[in-house]
Amino acid sequence: MTQPQTSTASPPAPAKAQQVFSTGVARGRDPLDSATSTSALGQDAIQVLGARSLGDILRNIPGVRTESSTGDGSSAYTIRGLPLASGGSKYMQIQEDGLPVLEFGDFFNGATDIFIRADFNLAAVEAIRGGSASTFASNSPGGVINLISNTGDVEGGAVQVTTGLDYDSNRVDFRYGGPITDTLRFHMGGFYRSGEGQRDAGFRAYEGGQFKFNLTKTFANGYVRLSGKYLDDRSPHYLPGPVRITGTNDNPHFGSFEGYDVRRDFMMSGHLGDVVTLDADNNPAVLRRSQGQDAHVRSIGVESRFDVRDWTIIHRARYSEVSGGTTRNLVSAIYSGSAMPASLGGGAGTFTYATGPNKGQVIADLGAINGNGLVVASALNRVDSSDLGNVISDLRATRVFAVQGGELTLTGGLYNSTQSYRSDWLYSNHLQDIAGGGQSALINYTTPAGVLQSQDGYRGFNRSGSTAFFRRRYDVDYDIAAPYGSINYRLGRIAVGASVRYDAGQVNGQLYGADLGGGRVGILPVDFNGDGVISPAETRTAFTPLDRPAPVDYSYDYVSYSTGINFRVSEPFALFARYSRGARAGADKVLFSSKVSMTDGSMPDPEDGYDIVEQLEGGFKYRTPSLTVNVTGFSADTEDTNVQAGAITTDREYTAYGVETEAAYRRGPFSLTGGVTWTQAEIVNDKFNAAVAGMVPRRQPDFIFQASPQYDSRKVSVGANIIGTTSSWVQDVNQMKMPGYVLVNAFVQYRPRERVQLMLDANNLFDEVAFIEITTPSVPANGIGLGRAANGRTVNLSLRYDF
Repeated sequence: MTQPQTSTASPPAPAKAQQVFSTGVARGRDPLDSATSTSALGQDAIQVLGARSLGDILRNIPGVRTESSTGDGSSAYTIRGLPLASGGSKYMQIQEDGLPVLEFGDFFNGATDIFIRADFNLAAVEAIRGGSASTFASNSPGGVINLISNTGDVEGGAVQVTTGLDYDSNRVDFRYGGPITDTLRFHMGGFYRSGEGQRDAGFRAYEGGQFKFNLTKTFANGYVRLSGKYLDDRSPHYLPGPVRITGTNDNPHFGSFEGYDVRRDFMMSGHLGDVVTLDADNNPAVLRRSQGQDAHVRSIGVESRFDVRDWTIIHRARYSEVSGGTTRNLVSAIYSGSAMPASLGGGAGTFTYATGPNKGQVIADLGAINGNGLVVASALNRVDSSDLGNVISDLRATRVFAVQGGELTLTGGLYNSTQSYRSDWLYSNHLQDIAGGGQSALINYTTPAGVLQSQDGYRGFNRSGSTAFFRRRYDVDYDIAAPYGSINYRLGRIAVGASVRYDAGQVNGQLYGADLGGGRVGILPVDFNGDGVISPAETRTAFTPLDRPAPVDYSYDYVSYSTGINFRVSEPFALFARYSRGARAGADKVLFSSKVSMTDGSMPDPEDGYDIVEQLEGGFKYRTPSLTVNVTGFSADTEDTNVQAGAITTDREYTAYGVETEAAYRRGPFSLTGGVTWTQAEIVNDKFNAAVAGMVPRRQPDFIFQASPQYDSRKVSVGANIIGTTSSWVQDVNQMKMPGYVLVNAFVQYRPRERVQLMLDANNLFDEVAFIEITTPSVPANGIGLGRAANGRTVNLSLRYDF
């Protein structure tokens, strides 16, 4: 994904003498006067990262760990060693102009970053880690990341065309804004893009765009801003695929199989065809494979700020219609064709291609197919999020009093949100070969007696076997009311503050699925091809028992608080310390579990409705015109109820401590920004698996780091963005580690004349193999594993004109 750019390069320079940071705090302040850990990326800094997704941008924020190789959405995010047991962003809230995109950032296959895009509308990204994030936003004890839009403060616009030089990608970005009258201004912008994408799919996997606008009316004592957003976009969902794993657990080796490159291929091939299954209403349907991660958002919002009798009153509200979902190919198991299990026809029968250019052709030697001899059992599935809409309001009032020679700041507010969650899980399963270049095809199996066991490559129209496991419907609404307040007293160089928030949530709705038990049946025969005969595959059709719902009817409440002290030792130097206690509501991760009664929908233990996070942090901030250094030590104790494999499998406590450092230096035309985060994390206990107590959480490295050197002249800018991690355990059992990695993105900008810019940028310049996820816990005897690597090298060329 090409990011916003400006016509003249301006590297991410050290902070100026005065800054104002406003995300997750009571009142915008200079960071050196606030007992918080904050970072900001301006539009100019974002442009040179070589980012292809929002996750690529956010991993450049110190303290933020991002597993970003799934495509435009469904990346996994966490902060400062807080657990990352599943996808999305459980403890970190992603906001757009001060309000959350989704109330919960880790819905199953409905993560926040699916429904937000970074384009020319983006002015800056602000991030607060820990601190007052617990009390100035709901469900965000780890931190808040806020994408802030341009608002037309400066008249002008730009248009840019970007094309991929070594992959199929074409994109147009535009923006324009400025004053209409002395008291009225506007901004509008967006993008449209199309192409196969970074991996060989064999079909157009990216298609769509976004349009946003805002209109600001200023008054003598404030302003009112109306904003709107329309997003209609789709992108592929890159899931784990085959990985060759050899060696020993102490010295493993990871790589690609013959004919399948872990950097460029994925298992959702164009030859698989569309997804045949029952739709959400149990009717036979064909769902477009190319939907991928599709996002449909229509929102309208209003923001106002007025000074009334020494009070500053700020109100933000937004109504959003959000829908979409994820169509993906979930690999269940990978087999050597010469050692197929009997349940899949191993040892007897005939295999033939069911789709692709070789359709109908007999596979003479399954053990030698495509030079790798591998066959995959996988599930083509659609998680259809028909309604993730929300209505959100945040009203606050702040006043500064002169008290005893100092400043006393009082803030009070009320947050309300209503979040819908209507989602259907639709599955089918099949056999396919492993072939690169988007050439993978489905395989049929016929018994020695001549009985076809699969239909057009489908072994069943469920997830696997003969059960209806995971065929589900969620129809739930979350209502949250959260009053909050803070007090801060600043006297000379010392500022002391505290804040508190009370979250009360009501959860109502219904669940549907054979998983609920109680005699709910989930399998029936369906004649999908209409030939009047029920094939063996058609007997294995999962349906949703819509006539036997289970109720959801419970409430929860918790108190969050934070207190801190800041000492401005001198103009360039400050010390701070802070303690915070926050929480995150369980959302969908507690549904379909024993924590919610299947009889009346209640939650017998109210504390099951949320997970507590306690954090202690302290450090220093140093800033001069040429150098900025921020160092923060932290520790965190976290509760986590989560899902790793479809039902509640973790109910844990974690602990973590570490140090995060960020710095920026500039001298003449040269600049350097970067950060390093050192983390030591441990699973304290797990109610369901005592064996993992004392283990390091999976995929938690000791170090994550980023650096961006840059050189600028009048006509040319050149630089790089370097990100990396050290090694980490592949799973919580701590048997095998996956290697760390260093990825380099690079760019060159050339400005041949005023307002014209050419830019060449490369992501993963050296085409490194960097594994983000390995799901296989130890070295397998047959060398066949499952995992996900970063995308290989992709190079963009863009031409921009500013006006």
